[in-house]
Amino acid sequence: MSSDRRPGGSDGGSGSAGSAGDAGRDFAVVCYREEGRWELGLLPERASSSLESLIAVLRQQPGEVTVGLVDIADDFFIAARLSGEDVRLLLSDVTAADEWALARDVLEWLGIPEPTDEDFDDVVPVGDLGLFSDLGLPEIELGLMLSDIDAYADEMLFSIARRLGFGDELERLVDAGVH
Repeated sequence: MSSDRRPGGSDGGSGSAGSAGDAGRDFAVVCYREEGRWELGLLPERASSSLESLIAVLRQQPGEVTVGLVDIADDFFIAARLSGEDVRLLLSDVTAADEWALARDVLEWLGIPEPTDEDFDDVVPVGDLGLFSDLGLPEIELGLMLSDIDAYADEMLFSIARRLGFGDELERLVDAGVH
């Protein structure tokens, strides 16, 4: 699993938002675009407690494009994009479902079975790799970003945000809001 990449890694907790020891690494951010300009904000902790909570909070946001980015313990991330009733999801590492309820929620939403022992040989994203194609990040480029097994979830999210045009803002927001 991807937590093996970071010294200390995850404690293997079954909680959806990480353990007390790694809670400082979790963040959930809403990014929405109005009149061609990105606005960002930290989401409440409850937004990362379940996929249902995340979607409910994102539905309350304004904007032409609404994206939620959730980093769990730098182990994996979820990107959710809402447009009307349409919900598109991306989970950076399918094997995260072995330890994290939020990742299992995503697999269930996508109709993908939980990983088996053979699946733990590779860190593979699941969901909509075309999530940001119309915003300037082609599916193939996103796939390449997610294939970097040495990158942590927050680094991947910052790279995605830079390509979408709000990388500096995301890093400042996360630095200010995450202890």
